[in-house]
Amino acid sequence: MFDRDKWQEIFSTIRKNKTRTILTGFSVATGIFMLIFLLGAGRGLRNGMTSVFAQDATNSMQIFGGRTTKAYKGTPEGKRIQMVNDDFLNLKKSIQKIDAISAMSYIPGAETISYKNNFGNFNVSPVHDTYKEIKNFEIIKGRFLNQNDLEEHRKVVAIQDEVKKVLFPKETALNKYININDIKFKVIGVFHQSSFDDNSREIYIPITVAQKIFNNNDHIRRISFTLNNVSVEESQNIERQITYKMAARHNFSKEDKNALWIQNNIENSQTFAGLFSAIEMFVWIIGIFTILLGVIGVFNIMMIVVKERTKEIGIRKAIGASPNSVIGLILMEAIFITAASGYVGLIAGVGLLEAISQFDIIEKIYPPAAIYFIDPQVDLGIAIGATIVLVITGALAGFFPARKAAAIRPIEALRDE
Repeated sequence: MFDRDKWQEIFSTIRKNKTRTILTGFSVATGIFMLIFLLGAGRGLRNGMTSVFAQDATNSMQIFGGRTTKAYKGTPEGKRIQMVNDDFLNLKKSIQKIDAISAMSYIPGAETISYKNNFGNFNVSPVHDTYKEIKNFEIIKGRFLNQNDLEEHRKVVAIQDEVKKVLFPKETALNKYININDIKFKVIGVFHQSSFDDNSREIYIPITVAQKIFNNNDHIRRISFTLNNVSVEESQNIERQITYKMAARHNFSKEDKNALWIQNNIENSQTFAGLFSAIEMFVWIIGIFTILLGVIGVFNIMMIVVKERTKEIGIRKAIGASPNSVIGLILMEAIFITAASGYVGLIAGVGLLEAISQFDIIEKIYPPAAIYFIDPQVDLGIAIGATIVLVITGALAGFFPARKAAAIRPIEALRDE
């Protein structure tokens, strides 16, 4: 039941000690604010890094040729390891649990692409039709490369939506012909691809066409593949298997870490998941300790309140006030200060996160960092739960001083100076 007299007394006490109450409330509000903000910032960082690594399937691996750093059986130090089509075919047949595999070649020289009077320099990547299963992108219009395109050496391309904006700003791109180094290619599809680089503008063409028309060789820049349902340990074993096979084929030491570079996204994704879990745990520890400092402040102020009001409490008990009514009064004051301060801190933390998200503050302050910090937010359940826990701890902080106040004997309280 709402007791108006008790609330009037609580507000009267707060008004008499404004500075003390404000400082105590500030420490509590700071604690919940720091917890909410740090949790939101951690989520924003996780979202940003997830977006960056979402460009490649989390169950994928990439193989790149490097340079030897030691001589081995006639192979000199510093030799460049150039992968070829046979490497791709060999790995495709020998690696178990492969889901999809694609090689990527390259086009030497300037990649000047044009359509009528529109032109630009874009990244042209010769790939297999299976590349769409390894790279995360969405077909907006048309289709991606298929097996017939590769087998029949069709001069076709799939372009990123950013490329379409440059070459076809006011018309459809499908079935139009663009010039790649003065050779016409038909646009068969437009796709969207998430990227951490605003300058990402990709064009994919059949690898067989690129090797025949532009390179006149079977050189490969990269081999990418996805694995079906493998653990980190299994992916590491496959990584070693690839190293041994390639070392035998290209005559370099299997212990030479720079001769072949393998990007294991299965291992990397687990590493980053563990890293962000550790960050979130650290944030919780910092936030909880900050809240505890605020609660200790509430405890101290309530002890001071009890000390200052010893005579008043004695008079209350002398005229018939029960111990429970004394405990209730002290508890109500402690809970009110804690709850009100916690609410202010909660609103401030959520408000700051919303401002950062809505007004792109990070991008305006330091644009390169914006790609690693996306949509900072806190789950509503966590925010409310943290506030409830704060109120409970505030009640506990007020309970012990209240119990001390209830134990005061009236005659001793009346003698207190």
